[in-house]
Order: sequence, then C-alpha cells, then structure tokens
Amino acid sequence: MVRSRGVLYMAASALGFSAMAALVKLATRTLPTGEIVLARAVVTLAISYAMLRRAGIAPFGTRRGRLVVRGVLGFCALACYYVSLAKLPLADATVLQNTTPVVTALLAWWLLDERVGRAAAFAIACGLGGVVLVVHPSGAAADPLGVAVALGGATLSAIAYVTVRQLAATERPLVIVFYFPLVATPLALPWALVDFRWPTPVEWLLLVAIGATTQLGQVFMTMGLAIERAGRATSVAYLQVAFAMVWQLAVFGQAPALGTVAGAALIVAGTLAVSRSAD
Repeated sequence: MVRSRGVLYMAASALGFSAMAALVKLATRTLPTGEIVLARAVVTLAISYAMLRRAGIAPFGTRRGRLVVRGVLGFCALACYYVSLAKLPLADATVLQNTTPVVTALLAWWLLDERVGRAAAFAIACGLGGVVLVVHPSGAAADPLGVAVALGGATLSAIAYVTVRQLAATERPLVIVFYFPLVATPLALPWALVDFRWPTPVEWLLLVAIGATTQLGQVFMTMGLAIERAGRATSVAYLQVAFAMVWQLAVFGQAPALGTVAGAALIVAGTLAVSRSAD
C-alpha cells in the first residue's frame, strides 16, 4: 500500500504534465511556441484565480518577492521545455526534462539540509539508468540545440522545485500555483506577439486543454511538495517518461524501441520503491 499522499500527488502531477506534453507536441505542428506558452499562462491564470476565489484565499501571499522568483524560474523552465518539445521527439524531450529529480535532490540536500534516503537514491539511480536506455536508440540523431535547451529547462525546474519546497512552509499551495501564470503571462506576451497567428477552432481547444492539464499537474505537484521531501517527491516525476511512451504510441502511432521499454521499466521500478518506502 502506498504510504505517502505526497507520492500519490506527484504521480497525479506526472500524469497531468505528460498529457500536457503530448498536447504541446501536437500544437507545435501549426502554432508558434511563444503563442502556446502565452495561451497556457492565460488559461492557468484564470483557473488559478477562480480556485483561489472559491477557496476564499487571498491571492498574493506573504513572501511576494520569493513567489515572483518562483514564477520567473517556472516560466523560463516552461519555455525551455516547450522549445525542446518542438525540436525533439516527445519521449526524448520528456526523458531529458526528467533529469530534474537528480538536480532537485542535490539542491535540496545542499540548500534545505534534506537527506537523500535510500529509496530516493535507488529511484534516482533507476531513473538515470532508464534515461540512458531511452535516449540511446535516438540520441545520435537528436537535435543538439533541443538537447541543450531541454537540459537547461530541467535545471531551472529543479531550482523552481526547491523554491516551492521553501515557500510551502509559509504559503498556501494555491497561492504558489497562482504566481506561476501571474508572472509568466506578461513575460510570454512579447514572445507571442513576434510571430502571432490566430488559432483555428481545433487549435483553440488544444490551447485550452494544454492550460487545463498543466493546471492539474501544477496543483498536484505543489500539494505533493508541500508535504513530502523535495528529493523523494520529485523522483516520482520519472513516471512522466512511462506516460510519454503511452502517449507516443496512442497519439502519434510511434511504437517505443526495446531500449525505451526497458528504460521505462526501470523508471517505474524506482518509482514503486520510493512510493512504498517510509525513509
């Protein structure tokens, strides 16, 4: 039986973010990346504000400077991830993004004095092994710029995760989530206007769905990080890779290679280990 609600929240977050990635991959076929980032920010801003109003929570929090920093980090990480999704196959971009838990665990150990438990260390090792197996079949043909941007986004995501963990001591999860699109919307606007194209009805549906699945992932991620150690919680994010394999087959008709299947199996094994551990 899973012992931690935090791990369950992070697993739900991984599902939401993996669905978002598949939708973004579809949208980048016809829409500029900046426009997708802006639409995602606007949709999640509206949803976040509505959730705050319904819960009766003041939206701006107490540590506003740190909340803005978290928003900037999140925006930069998101922009890198969306660019990598446009340049790389869905599985490759997802795998590279999910090097984040390694950096998160190290930063949490350094900045938050959180120990890396045996289960989390095992999950990280399984995740890294899975990353190698997944990337190897297609790594030789990977776009170097896409790989560099994806790894940069993973590092920024790790810093953002640690910031969320620090903020969770004083701020409500919905407030932390709200600041992400609050900061991202004005930052994304100039980028979107450079190459703006009015979406078709189907593209509008895609953009709204991207915002909704992102909001789902953000809320569950923040709830998970509020009650679980950062290194342990984010190791569960490796589940996104396994989910990406499913989306790649179901949505894009691309069957995963043998190395991809083996890597996903390692990732799931690590996730099960950390979810069942109390350390």
